Amino acid sequence: MSTEKLTVLALCAHPDDTEIHCGGTLLLLAKQGWNVHVATLTSGDCGSAEECSNAIAIRRTAEADAAAKRLGGSYHCLGGLDLQVYDDNAMRSAAVAVLREVQPDCIITHYPVDYMPDHEAASAVTRMADFTAPMRNYTVGRAAFLEPTKGVVPLYYFGPMENMDYFGNVIKPQFYVDVSSVISTKAEALGCHVSQREWLRRQHGIDQYIDEMKSWDAEAGSKVGAQYAEVFIMHKGSAFPRTPIIENALAEYIRKER
Repeated sequence: MSTEKLTVLALCAHPDDTEIHCGGTLLLLAKQGWNVHVATLTSGDCGSAEECSNAIAIRRTAEADAAAKRLGGSYHCLGGLDLQVYDDNAMRSAAVAVLREVQPDCIITHYPVDYMPDHEAASAVTRMADFTAPMRNYTVGRAAFLEPTKGVVPLYYFGPMENMDYFGNVIKPQFYVDVSSVISTKAEALGCHVSQREWLRRQHGIDQYIDEMKSWDAEAGSKVGAQYAEVFIMHKGSAFPRTPIIENALAEYIRKER
């Protein structure tokens, strides 16, 4: 195992997105000695049918902070609003600021096509922030006061909800991470988002969303002979590094379909 202290940033739209989709991988990286950072573009202010937006935002950011700590990391909220996440200058500058603050060696975010527009916008914002953060002449908002990143870093997407796009097409992962050994801790981290069980039951008809998470991970794992797995796709567009930094760090947990 390398003694180099590396840093991963999971930058997502809402509190609990990270824990559902890549919490196990973050736990494994933390066990390897990595610095783990979780950031959300919003505070989850629309995530309640009973509480006002300010009250639920306070609850959800506190839950997100607790969940990030359970993953062995730190939490950052970028201050956006639910259902108002756009790939615009405000979101881009906030994302660039957190990248410059954290100085990640790799980034994980939403797949570009997903069931919810906030997720898609977060994916686009993250991709642009990765590209922009090294540019010293990008001096918008708080980013102007922070040291640029050393360069564009490897960018990974976790699979969309139920691993399909909104046309029902199944996404083929490039690789899987076997998270069976940390699934209980992943469930504990997701369980920190206590306000979301009732909300998801009402909005999506999903109760016991921890069990749903395990079911999705079990389905992914069944493709590669693992009890539970998370799925990933690396962004390989021009100017983005293709160094398999996560695959190298977690080689013993990497699985691929035959």
